[in-house]
Amino acid sequence: MEINAVFEGGGVRGIGLAGAVEATEKAGRTFKRVAGASSGSIVAALLAAGYNGKEMSRIIQDTAFSSFLTRSPIYNTAYIGPALRVMIKKGLYSGEALEAWIRDILLQKGIVTFRDLPQGKLSIVASDITNGRIVVLPQGLEQYGISPERFEVAKAVRMSCSIPYFFDPVRLRLRGESARGKSFTEQFVYMVDGGLLSNFPLWLFEEKPGGLKSHGSLYAVPTVGYRLVGATEPQPHRIQGPFSMLQAMFSTMLSAHDERYIEQEKIVRTVKVPALGISTTQFEITPAQSDDLFASGMKAGTDFFRDWRPR
Repeated sequence: MEINAVFEGGGVRGIGLAGAVEATEKAGRTFKRVAGASSGSIVAALLAAGYNGKEMSRIIQDTAFSSFLTRSPIYNTAYIGPALRVMIKKGLYSGEALEAWIRDILLQKGIVTFRDLPQGKLSIVASDITNGRIVVLPQGLEQYGISPERFEVAKAVRMSCSIPYFFDPVRLRLRGESARGKSFTEQFVYMVDGGLLSNFPLWLFEEKPGGLKSHGSLYAVPTVGYRLVGATEPQPHRIQGPFSMLQAMFSTMLSAHDERYIEQEKIVRTVKVPALGISTTQFEITPAQSDDLFASGMKAGTDFFRDWRPR
């Protein structure tokens, strides 16, 4: 049975989503269209490229997520270095290592740009903080004069994962008519983490032509959401200065996003993966914690599909 899937963001905790993917496949479900925000965009991109849950598990086991936290040695000077980098680059870390990582993984399946994927297969949410709006990639690139088909999938993932002040924002330059009449400075927009504006974008597959609900009996493919929830109290953040405060603030924001209220209609079609107290920006996660998160996703997915029936 085919489903559309929407994956919530949650930083390094997205490992749990990969476990839920494997459970979904074992339950006999296949993915038709996929979407995600922040780390959910990584899972969605890998699925769109043709990776399955077992392959994702191997990728996770082989990845040291702390390697994503790269910056020039000049910015490692205590206190002054990070402050200088935020002022100049607008982030504590570049995000380039994450982009290179996902690019290499996608290339192994022959995926570079959105042109290499079936049309409509993958949707990624990013936040345009210059204009204050949600952007759904690749379609939303047209408003910036950029060809959706020619845009790199890895770049889109990096945009969606760029936690403000933690990773550098991604700059896009307007092209064609979108840039006409604007000064050089006005031709650039800044894109950051999709979770800033929509961390769980179930709405992407909600409405279809004629007002039919994608999860209803009148539409062939139901939509299932995959969320990260706090099974235990999150670990406290150590606030030692303005930059650790920024990291804690955005970690809290992304972790708590959409937690207060979710319609009952959405709850019954959502796989809820316990995050085991792992924080959004805990990139120094141990192999044991990584395995536990993956197993948490496996159990959540198995429990969900044992009882779930599309409405």
